[in-house]
Amino acid sequence: MPTAILAGIGWHMVGAACAASFYAPIGKVKKWSWETTWAVAGFFSWILLPISISYILLPNFRAFYAAQPAGLLWTVALFGAMWGVGNVSYGLTMRHLGMSLGIGVAIGVTLVVGTLEPLAVHGQLLTLFTSRSGLWSVAGIVVALAGVAIVSYAGHQKEQQLGAEVKEFNVTLGLALAVMCGIFSSGFAFGLDKATPLRDAALQLGINPLYARLPSYVLIMGGGAVINMAYCFVRLAFKKDISLRADLRQPGATILKNGAMAAAGGIMWYFQFFFYARGEAYIPHSVYYVNWMLHMSGYVLCGGLVGLALGEWADVGSRPIRLLWGGILVIIAAANLVGLGMAS
Repeated sequence: MPTAILAGIGWHMVGAACAASFYAPIGKVKKWSWETTWAVAGFFSWILLPISISYILLPNFRAFYAAQPAGLLWTVALFGAMWGVGNVSYGLTMRHLGMSLGIGVAIGVTLVVGTLEPLAVHGQLLTLFTSRSGLWSVAGIVVALAGVAIVSYAGHQKEQQLGAEVKEFNVTLGLALAVMCGIFSSGFAFGLDKATPLRDAALQLGINPLYARLPSYVLIMGGGAVINMAYCFVRLAFKKDISLRADLRQPGATILKNGAMAAAGGIMWYFQFFFYARGEAYIPHSVYYVNWMLHMSGYVLCGGLVGLALGEWADVGSRPIRLLWGGILVIIAAANLVGLGMAS
């Protein structure tokens, strides 16, 4: 397998590891509502970092976006907002299915829709079945979905053994929400596809191909930030049992610690897509559609490994752990299938 392809897959896995780990520092936030924590993390991940890094990269930040068609900018931002709706519905999915099953279904749907829909929009879907690389990619997608299902089932078994109870468990509603979450979350992939002219414009300015995708994030993540921030602040304003004022009345040391942990989580979240851009730069454009599949399957793979490293499986029997390792190996095999397709 060519070195460039291996590098692309490797950077996608680094990004997936950031995505799988971002909640570790957020989990250390105490005496703050989830809404305040999410808003602080989101300020760093969706607003501060995308704008700051693009400001550094671009010779003239304002002129770059002013030179782009307004319709393009709005389209990319609206797909970001679509992704933001997926984020909001994510928590509802967990409430009715539990973490593992909810993540499994949502990620599975996001992987399929985000990978195949851009191809369908461009009239290229049949190329998956008429070329050797396309057939390898199809095999990789199918195997990746199997791996996601196995890891999710292992997580569900873990939750049952540890006595994790889903108080509002509802399979029908939970599955509907998970599918909705998966479809809307794939808005990020659609936004990346529509933002290709922005990447090309950045390349024309001489920006390194490894970073040419990053100016697109200002719009995609900005659109998502509008939805997420609105959700958080509406709940903080109107929900009786939570209050931004109460969160900010905590002792100074608590506020500093919580702010630092939330910021760290937000920064890690942003860097998943920073490294996504690096991985994408190494993947041949003829198979651009595999980038999303590699990222989403890598997210599940790294999530399992991070859970093992943090001791989340310490008190679980051997069968769920064997299933987890089996699912991880299946996802690794899927990445290799895609890599062979790119090399063929």
